[in-house]
Amino acid sequence: MTIGVLKEPAFETRVSLLPEAVAALVKKGITVLVEAGAGASAYAPDADYEAAGARISTADALVAACDIILSIHRPAAAIPKGKVLIGVFGLLNDPAAAKAWQEGGVTSFSLDLLPRTTRAQSMDVLSSQANISGYKAVLLAANLYPRYFPMFMTAAGSIAPAKLLILGAGVAGLQAIATARRLGAVVEVFDTRPAVKEEVMSLGAKFVEVEGAADASKAGGYAVEQSEEYKQKQQQRISDSIAKSDIVITTAQIPGRKAPILITEEMLQRMRPGSVIIDIAAATGGNTPFTKNNETVDFRGVRIVGNSNLPATMPSDASKLYGKNMLNFLQLITSKEGALHLNWEDDLVKGSAVTHEGAIVHERVQSLIS
Repeated sequence: MTIGVLKEPAFETRVSLLPEAVAALVKKGITVLVEAGAGASAYAPDADYEAAGARISTADALVAACDIILSIHRPAAAIPKGKVLIGVFGLLNDPAAAKAWQEGGVTSFSLDLLPRTTRAQSMDVLSSQANISGYKAVLLAANLYPRYFPMFMTAAGSIAPAKLLILGAGVAGLQAIATARRLGAVVEVFDTRPAVKEEVMSLGAKFVEVEGAADASKAGGYAVEQSEEYKQKQQQRISDSIAKSDIVITTAQIPGRKAPILITEEMLQRMRPGSVIIDIAAATGGNTPFTKNNETVDFRGVRIVGNSNLPATMPSDASKLYGKNMLNFLQLITSKEGALHLNWEDDLVKGSAVTHEGAIVHERVQSLIS
């Protein structure tokens, strides 16, 4: 069997597999082709891939020769019929690519569709990358914020600690709490799931509670749509917290839907100049009405930073973690002898599959296209 690693678009610094991951596949007798320059932005030169046992190739030669093709984002190259394509394609928010793969006879897997189960944790690319997002969001905010994070008591006077509000206590939010607390900020956290309160408090943050949230226990770790009554109460509590916050980090997204607006224009007007908002949900519209993905917007002295690809700012470790997730998934769909083996009875294989044998096999993606 032959596996190929494509070079990502110019905006992406990560790569599907680093040389250390390639070496693990080669040991299993799998041939690995890597597009020239694929790992350059992650500080993995072609020579390192060759030393690990890979062959350097052009994109066209790679897609023609490989049984499995790896690309974090949707590849620009046309994928031939019968090939297996694996990446993180965001099809719940933009399902159009699935139609092309269906018509082209491509078997495709999108790892962001993996069921969020205990067994899938070792393959959970969303969690491994969200961890980085939470960490870098705080560092980015600290760099932009014109004041100190920690409290200082000096001969020249005292400096109060920064007050930081985090909207969403998923993987990114929890890492943001830990990072902000290490830097000395006072942290408040809002989440619609009461179950995360204990985790939030264990990290040294205050949990902002709003009663009446819809049950999210069966949503696989994702947020769910809330009632209008709850949204009104939620907005009031968030507004009260934002008025006294210097930095806000927003992470709220609902798969297949536009990100909810949690910070209104009225709330923004209550923030003091110099405050910073880091909106990790920018790719799906953002949690403020003024968020623009990959841009920084100034609203009356409040900087709103839209960035949904913070893992790309740490390409080496992000690629290492992503590659480990990918190796674990490849182990799921290959035999001990290194041959392709798709077990459609496996809930992880079935749950992450998008297209196969000319059909869209993921029900939710299919429903978005129909």
